[in-house]
Amino acid sequence: TPLNYDQINNIDGHLQPTMLKYCNSVTYAYWQRSLYQRAISTIDFKGLPEHWEASNRDFFYWCLFRFGYLGVFDTDEFGLSFQPGNFYGFDFYYQPTEFIVANPKLSKRFKIHKECEIIKLTPDYAGIWDIISYYAMLLSALDSGISSSIVNSKFAWMMGAKNKAAAETLKKIFDRVASGEPAVVFDQSLLQIDPQSKEEGYTFLERSNLKQSYITTDLLMDKSTLLSSFDAEIGIRSLPYNKKERLVTAEAESREQDSTARLMVWKATLDSSIKLVNDMFGTSIKAELTYDDKEVPEDGTGEDNADRN
Repeated sequence: TPLNYDQINNIDGHLQPTMLKYCNSVTYAYWQRSLYQRAISTIDFKGLPEHWEASNRDFFYWCLFRFGYLGVFDTDEFGLSFQPGNFYGFDFYYQPTEFIVANPKLSKRFKIHKECEIIKLTPDYAGIWDIISYYAMLLSALDSGISSSIVNSKFAWMMGAKNKAAAETLKKIFDRVASGEPAVVFDQSLLQIDPQSKEEGYTFLERSNLKQSYITTDLLMDKSTLLSSFDAEIGIRSLPYNKKERLVTAEAESREQDSTARLMVWKATLDSSIKLVNDMFGTSIKAELTYDDKEVPEDGTGEDNADRN
């Protein structure tokens, strides 16, 4: 049977591993917002009623992509409207029979197919917030690694002085070098070993293999790979970032089918549900794919990834 609300809430509540705290971070919220806007760019709705435009159109997108569905109904007070809501009951095919609106301005039950219709994005009423949250969690975790790598790649000269006078001398030397002086003269006693303590005037702490510990470029490449994978999930056509060689036509076509598979399911689900709305209320709503006319060229030899991304 289709997922019920308890199952959907259980899935949403257990997406993040309990020991990880990425979902409480600023970067997690950033990636959720970024990926949501990236996702809604794939589908454009034409023929919406005039009073559904502007900010109401934004709410329309939010309901569909966040919750996976919305109810469309006509009332004397608000006219032809849409709202998120809950379902009640089921028929012979386990499909909901009533749609419940619990808005502070309107609280009412509507009989589906008699008083209202449902526009669905996904067949299971679950929306795509699980996809957005999953990739937002991965990208947020990767961002913390990138930040740490950048910080760890910074190396300041570290020197130890045997006394305050030697410390001040070393500071002055570095100040004059940093100012661009072509030659810096200092007291050579700084380099001599103390005959009593057998200690040098200063010690130098060297950090070896600094370049080998710099992994920022790898992490940035991983981020691009994750974004490419997310694009493939939501229907934005792209080629693998980490593939170095040229893609032949068969590989490009396979990647194209992979990146549009779920989008085709969403489009078919929208078309069938929107048709019911148009038939009941006389509207002419239509869902169109934004990237439908941007096909991958078929030249028989493929094309470098750098030219595609």
